[in-house]
Amino acid sequence: MKRRSLPVAAAFAAAATLLLTACGGGDDNGKAADKIAGADQGTEKPTKSAEPSGAPAEDKPDGVDVSLPADMNLVFDWEKPKDKNEAAAMEDAGNYLRAVYRGVDKRTTKDAALTTYATGEGLHYGEVQINEWLKGGWTATGTRRHYDATTRSASNGSSVEVAFCSDASKFYGKEVKTGKVLKTEPSLKDFGYYKIIMVKVPTGEGLWQASKVFVETGVEKCQ
Repeated sequence: MKRRSLPVAAAFAAAATLLLTACGGGDDNGKAADKIAGADQGTEKPTKSAEPSGAPAEDKPDGVDVSLPADMNLVFDWEKPKDKNEAAAMEDAGNYLRAVYRGVDKRTTKDAALTTYATGEGLHYGEVQINEWLKGGWTATGTRRHYDATTRSASNGSSVEVAFCSDASKFYGKEVKTGKVLKTEPSLKDFGYYKIIMVKVPTGEGLWQASKVFVETGVEKCQ
């Protein structure tokens, strides 16, 4: 059955507004506001090894291929923090997003990149996002920009919150079968605000995984 434009737009909207939240609790010391939600989330050692690839070295951090097709451009316009852990967490937050869209391109939630850079609810979020694109028969094309990033470390030293804005006004769905680009009119909905809780993998050399993802769409401060 041929898909109509309205369901396509609705599905994109549903995928864009998906929100995962962490369960909160009280703090006897009155310092709940200083805590990072999900900072106690455990990590999982990646269970999949990367498949051999001709990707250049810069596309294979941690030996895992996160390369994307030429027409799928993720831009990270942010400055690296001075703190070593925060800088590593920010870098792997970018790799996590690359892994999600690599899954969209490769038509799978089982790619080594996603299982390397995500764990727990972060892995679930990535799988749901990929599956929305797969169910619609779409891949992605265009440029998606990420900017105004900030980082915040948890007191335990093994968790970092990476927050940033995103602009998807020039990032579109594309029908896999026909190659038709599903362009939409730019709107406030294209601008989102992300908070990704990155947790350090004890057995990894500087590897951080996305354990929780919080997303808000239609954010004026990101416009």
